[in-house]
Amino acid sequence: MPHESHESILQACNDCATACEHCASACLQEQDVASMVRCISLDLDCATLCRTAVELLGRGSELSGRFCELCAEACELCAAECEQHPADHCQACAEACRRCAAECRGFAKPGADGQRRSAPRMPAH
Repeated sequence: MPHESHESILQACNDCATACEHCASACLQEQDVASMVRCISLDLDCATLCRTAVELLGRGSELSGRFCELCAEACELCAAECEQHPADHCQACAEACRRCAAECRGFAKPGADGQRRSAPRMPAH
């Protein structure tokens, strides 16, 4: 079970991945798909990175903090692209991406000791 203090980032990453996957699928149904190519590409990249962040956080990887920085960057790029499109699915995706980016940036901040934070080690079963 994930550490309680990480529920917020885990939920944000999962919500973002779901929103990005939905947005990509919905963009493929738009009349002018060619104008949505960058949006679709960033949606897919962002969803992949968010799902990977959840995996790393869940297993307490020491790379979690640094990876969350990359995830935040992807979320911000995706949000900026989605915000340019008026479709509801794009706007919802942008909102989920902004929330996830904020959670990831907060997690990736150096700790008081100047070291990157990593997720706590999960107890062995």
